[in-house]
Amino acid sequence: MNSVHYNIGGLAGPESKTRVKNALNKIEGVQNVIVDVPRGTIEVKYNEKTSEGEIRNSIENTGYTIE
Repeated sequence: MNSVHYNIGGLAGPESKTRVKNALNKIEGVQNVIVDVPRGTIEVKYNEKTSEGEIRNSIENTGYTIE
């Protein structure tokens, strides 16, 4: 299993957490998503069915910037 960690701009409040978590959980291969709103970070554990590029695109398409 692979793991990737991002610093995210624009996370604020529980609705941000829910929005980005729901988007990432729709990707086949994503196993676990941890969103830390106060720190502005997201950690994603995934397998070979997806790629880091797909995860990045999902985060950015949800309206957040990866710093």
